[in-house]
Amino acid sequence: MLTSWRLRALRSLYVFGLIAGVAGLPAYAQSPAQILNGYTAQSGAAPVPSRGQQFFTTRHGREWACATCHGVTPTGNGQHAATGKTIAPLAPAFNPERFRDSAKTEKWFRRNCTDVVGRECTASEKADILSWLIALKP
Repeated sequence: MLTSWRLRALRSLYVFGLIAGVAGLPAYAQSPAQILNGYTAQSGAAPVPSRGQQFFTTRHGREWACATCHGVTPTGNGQHAATGKTIAPLAPAFNPERFRDSAKTEKWFRRNCTDVVGRECTASEKADILSWLIALKP
């Protein structure tokens, strides 16, 4: 017969095992549209794809624009300006792996915006850029 403390200990182990198991699962796969909806909600304004394209192709007082590495139309491979490393297409229609994980998307927006703009991009800027990238079709 299990005593109350043993039963509590078994329950604790079970809950710990569930938490550990869930933590090892891959992140929930999102769609580019879901990530765009998140940025749109944060910004409180509808995204403007043409504004995203302009942001992407323009230098913002720094050495590079987004297009420097990703290409003016990011539907093919790009090349990192400093390392020469090949960069897979950025537009989701040409690379289905793009914009499927919000944490990864945030990581790269943070890094690239810092390089290109010298600060983190706003939710509105991210929504504009992503809406333009989603609009690019084969």
